[in-house]
Amino acid sequence: MDQRVDNDAEAWLQLKPVEPLPSQCCGSGCSPCVFDLYSRDLERWEAARARNDRSLLSGKQSPETQGCSTKLSPETFLAFHISAIEKLTKDTLRVRFTLPGNNQLGLHPGQHLILRGIADGLEIQRAYTPISPVTAEGYFDVLIKCYQAGLMSQYVESWRTGDTAFWRGPFGSFLYEPNKYGELLMLAAGTGLAPMVPILHSITDNADDETFVTLVCCFKTFESIYLKTFLQEQARFWNVRTFFVLSQEVSPEQLPWSYREKTHFGRLGQELVDELVACCRRKPFTLVCGSSSFTKDMARCLLSAGLTEDSYFLF
Repeated sequence: MDQRVDNDAEAWLQLKPVEPLPSQCCGSGCSPCVFDLYSRDLERWEAARARNDRSLLSGKQSPETQGCSTKLSPETFLAFHISAIEKLTKDTLRVRFTLPGNNQLGLHPGQHLILRGIADGLEIQRAYTPISPVTAEGYFDVLIKCYQAGLMSQYVESWRTGDTAFWRGPFGSFLYEPNKYGELLMLAAGTGLAPMVPILHSITDNADDETFVTLVCCFKTFESIYLKTFLQEQARFWNVRTFFVLSQEVSPEQLPWSYREKTHFGRLGQELVDELVACCRRKPFTLVCGSSSFTKDMARCLLSAGLTEDSYFLF
């Protein structure tokens, strides 16, 4: 009898959810977070054990049952096949994932997904925003920058065409609505350009959306600018202006003619933010995305430029 009780207790312990490691949290404030999911599963496990009823655990989906699907869930990772990998710069990739049939991913412009990876025996999770139009059928594209010492970068650099990656989502509280703001000021640093891209697609693909956009892209050098062709195409629309801020360039003579008048040198700071806000036709709603220090600096600059906290959004 005692042996049976011990065996049963051991069986329940094997079913107990494992608390996530800090590396498994992407730090983006997602809801639900991996720790929220752990708390939920732990409560379910405790209730099932108290009643000695394993059927109460059936709400938990095992990794083995997670197959390819286009029905996204914030709680469950789904498998997507890699159909193409394009190197945009020395450290940045555009990766295309296949959606079965001609299905759409189902995100709102600017929303992001969570990628799960394994590196050095650790499970890691990071947030990425698809840059393909939300109306894209049969695929979605993601912009990923690889860092020399990054764990997720090690995982991403191991990818080959035909491999499978696991995503969950969508996440993100900014939901773009046509003509809601009148004028948008977009301040993007590096891969912070990603959420701006589908929002721009949504505006310029909709003839009834008359939102005016000023997009400011901050990069180190001209060579490090992503998606040049896309940005040039967008700048041809009557309601889109693009500017560039290059922190490690010093001379306009080194740039193509088409970039010289719309490029500033140095870092995006208070003086230029004041100028950008002042040249808008009306008070803009501002979208900011970049590193944590960039978003913090831009929030301070926008407040100093006369905007209020409810007139900007920090991705």
